[in-house]
Amino acid sequence: MTTESLRGKRYGEVLVVSMGADGPQATVYNSYPLNDCPAELWSRLDAQALAAEHGATAVLLNGPRYWLMDHIEKDMSGGREIATFGGIDMIRQATVALTSMNPAPYLPNTVARNAVFVFDAGKPVFELSDPDGGRWVMQTWSQVADPALSYDGLAGLAARLKLPEGWSYRSQVLADELRIDTSTESAQVLQDDLTNSYSRVR
Repeated sequence: MTTESLRGKRYGEVLVVSMGADGPQATVYNSYPLNDCPAELWSRLDAQALAAEHGATAVLLNGPRYWLMDHIEKDMSGGREIATFGGIDMIRQATVALTSMNPAPYLPNTVARNAVFVFDAGKPVFELSDPDGGRWVMQTWSQVADPALSYDGLAGLAARLKLPEGWSYRSQVLADELRIDTSTESAQVLQDDLTNSYSRVR
């Protein structure tokens, strides 16, 4: 399955957390493309009640968010597992090994999502660089910490983020298509202190 015209589309996620032998892990359910995470339903979600309903250690609410890649390539031949949370239908999309129950910003989590994220040539991307020279490209922006954050505000985030020592932020327009291929290996994903999410570029 290849999605089209994904950039800027709104969605929400529910993370159903359980405790594994290696620590907390979360099953990630995503509202895209079933719906755009309706605000009136999302605002009424109760994480504690959802955890009890689904027999989970905890439930984490992650949204609303907006996609920044232009396309996603994903093998959906195995069918879709759909669950409903407070009236919002969502598809099971990934499993995340959490660094903690309250992951800190700028610390990567391992995500099994079996997908390719595609950013088109000629489009802007927003990037972090870590002290080891690693490149992290923003995959979604978030209105969790700042409900007013918009696409137009992303280019100026260097002045707002509380970056750790040795980290930097920039925006650039891609000369060539960028493909982040985690179809056969786990992705490394982190969030900044405004809860925008980034994938590490291999």
